[in-house]
Amino acid sequence: MICDATLPILLKQLRLKNMQTSWQDLSHQAEKNSWTYPQYLTALCNKEVSEREQQRIQNNIRDAKLPIGKTLDVFEFKNLSSIKPAQISSFAENTKWIKQANNLIIFGPSGVGKTHIASAIGRRLIELGIRVLFSKTTSLVQILQRANNEHKLVDFLSKLSKFELLILDDIGYVKKSEAETNVLFELIADRYESKSLLITSNQPFDKWDEIFPNNIMAVAAIDRLVHHSTIININEQSYRRTSKMNDT
Repeated sequence: MICDATLPILLKQLRLKNMQTSWQDLSHQAEKNSWTYPQYLTALCNKEVSEREQQRIQNNIRDAKLPIGKTLDVFEFKNLSSIKPAQISSFAENTKWIKQANNLIIFGPSGVGKTHIASAIGRRLIELGIRVLFSKTTSLVQILQRANNEHKLVDFLSKLSKFELLILDDIGYVKKSEAETNVLFELIADRYESKSLLITSNQPFDKWDEIFPNNIMAVAAIDRLVHHSTIININEQSYRRTSKMNDT
């Protein structure tokens, strides 16, 4: 004999958490609207799939370590005349460049919103199913150095490869030391033509000899980044600084 009192137990056993919490409400709705059994089952399955997808997105947003509140909806494009909203949205709304392991590099002085733009693109791509990791470049380089010292660099780079997009924020602040720049170069080389990088920098390429200890390494890093990349130059003054000056 079939008893609906056992349904919550069965759903729990099958790990169908969302069905377990919504089957009664949907059954009342089904009775009210005279749904067929397949219609009710479809609605129940859609609820489970939808809730799982939302949970997956929230988990990936948490794992991405993105700065809080950085979305394109709240970015003030009116402060920047050298870029257009459509140009940025094209990277946020299209996963093709990620699937092709292309890169995006954003140059500009401090205070023009490079981090906000990069974070917002990352956030939207997560919603489209892309795994993203955000990190200040200096922080990640320190972790890479530690892994290298423990002879675990290859394993750590393999873990990073699980993220289809790696956002390296403020690459220009990396210290010009052999230990730091070697692991940074290893990271760039490891992701070359396999996974995407989104890099923000206040240092244009012609000043990357201030990041890497020798010109050969600087040229090699730039070559790998530029080969499959789009470069956006934000030629503006810091609007944070301008805003502060206007307030005085």
